[in-house]
Amino acid sequence: MALFKLNTGVRDDVVCSLRWEWEIRVPELGVSVFEVPREHVKGRRRSRVLVCNSVAQSILESVQGQHKEFVFVWRRERVKRLDKEPVMVYQPVRAMNNTAWQNARKKAGQGDLHVHDLRHTVGMRLREAGVPEGTIADILWHSKQTMTQHYSVAQIVEIHAAPEKVKEDSGRWNRSLAMLKREQREGLGGATPPKVPQERKTG
Repeated sequence: MALFKLNTGVRDDVVCSLRWEWEIRVPELGVSVFEVPREHVKGRRRSRVLVCNSVAQSILESVQGQHKEFVFVWRRERVKRLDKEPVMVYQPVRAMNNTAWQNARKKAGQGDLHVHDLRHTVGMRLREAGVPEGTIADILWHSKQTMTQHYSVAQIVEIHAAPEKVKEDSGRWNRSLAMLKREQREGLGGATPPKVPQERKTG
């Protein structure tokens, strides 16, 4: 779920409430978009379109068929008698900031990392990749002018291309100030960014 959010930039509650009935396949791209009804969109003014890049699409394909209604679900798996079916059926995930998220961030040494930080990371990486502000606004659902339900395939292609550029961490200088502060506090150091060349004085 967190990886899906990182490759789409949508809010936590949208990821948790995502439903298969909202899916629209785009044959030209070989990916899906989801038309999210306005009651599930912050502000509830209009429906919005969620465009998936290839990483998000692979996640969708891996969970296809687990639940007839919700995309992201969970169940308690067996730890004994693994040859038998799990007793529990799949249920919708109610919140991303759950025990699984908290355990994963602790294991990764990111105890102060919040789920919403992933959304900021998406915006930061898109800017780093030179994606136009209007396209970033469409991806993060900041735009108030665009009637997203009227998107053409050509517009979907443009929006899809942007998160494709950032599907892997480039390793460039995109650490947040909070991360730099933590590194400094813990004495982790880290590389220093290259110096900006100064203009030479002439004459």
